[in-house]
Amino acid sequence: MDPLEIMKSQKSYCSNHTDMPVHLQENAKALCWEYNQTAPWEKEKRGEILKKLFGTCHPLTFIEPSFRCDYGFNIHTHGLTVINYNCVILDTSPVSIGANAFIAPGVCIACSGHSVDPAQRGMGVGTLAPITIEDNVWIGANATVCAGVTIGEGSVIGAGSVVTRDIPSGVVAAGNPCRVLRPISEKDRLEVLKF
Repeated sequence: MDPLEIMKSQKSYCSNHTDMPVHLQENAKALCWEYNQTAPWEKEKRGEILKKLFGTCHPLTFIEPSFRCDYGFNIHTHGLTVINYNCVILDTSPVSIGANAFIAPGVCIACSGHSVDPAQRGMGVGTLAPITIEDNVWIGANATVCAGVTIGEGSVIGAGSVVTRDIPSGVVAAGNPCRVLRPISEKDRLEVLKF
């Protein structure tokens, strides 16, 4: 099976298979390196690099270096996307990031995994599944989002959480494993000062 077909299949695979093309990652590594060398004022250059790196890149996609990903072409932003410092996206499967997504420093979004069986893991057997972050989601600092997860529209993931299963829309969720703490309500609206 072609490596790109494997990425779409969500089936186990062997990463030491001789047909796994290294060149698919080389492009992403080079573009991430280039992106991470840009100066803070080089916003246009950053935008051009992200257009080359991502499968779909909304013009309002802003990422603070340092940023790393596996392939890039599996990452899709669909509106304002703010990704803060030191984030990693292991995009062995598609990662869809909705509009008005705020991803805090140190977040890891990981579509890939390894076999739990030690013998298979030693042979390079891995797993993969897509991740969907719906519109208006905020993921707190140092959270990890695991393979196959969907985070529902408008939800907040607390700092340091490990998201191992789907989170519904409109909730605050936190912990390891991440679980729903409460719905978001009118009490969460802040009084905003005007200048």
